[in-house]
Amino acid sequence: MRKLENSELERKSIEDFKKSEKTPVIIILDDVRSLHNIGSVFRTADAFLIEKIYLCGITATPPNKEIHKTALGATETVTWEHNKNVLEVIEKLKKEAITTLAVEQVESAIFLQDFEVEKNKKYALIFGNEVHGVSQEAVALCDGCIEIPQLGTKHSLNISVSAGIVVWDLFQKMNWPK
Repeated sequence: MRKLENSELERKSIEDFKKSEKTPVIIILDDVRSLHNIGSVFRTADAFLIEKIYLCGITATPPNKEIHKTALGATETVTWEHNKNVLEVIEKLKKEAITTLAVEQVESAIFLQDFEVEKNKKYALIFGNEVHGVSQEAVALCDGCIEIPQLGTKHSLNISVSAGIVVWDLFQKMNWPK
């Protein structure tokens, strides 16, 4: 086995990325404090051709040196928008028939491995603050909740890790790319 050179990876140009068919997933970050977490989510969104990221509440926005450090240019490819109020974003997306799902530990949450994607449906995934998670008000507005099962002593994962796990799971269940 030989490691591939970057030139052999056939990565998309920014222009090609923007023209590409997107995975029908939207990511919503609500009150995410860590600039490195925000950048990491952008990088994950780029990797899986995610349609859009909404940055809500206190979540910082590009351009930002610390976000760029982990995003490595993904803020130039992934479409994003800032909205101060996550509840407005959830309501807007629901009116567009987009299924909204909080990634949170709540009563009646569906474990990620049991969540089944529906063909021709678009999903919005809400990830919350590093300490408080997704707010109760946002959870109440969502169509459902997904929980990542955890078997150890900790009760949570880093938000960028959670985003990577959930996005990958939905991506592969959607059989993308087609």
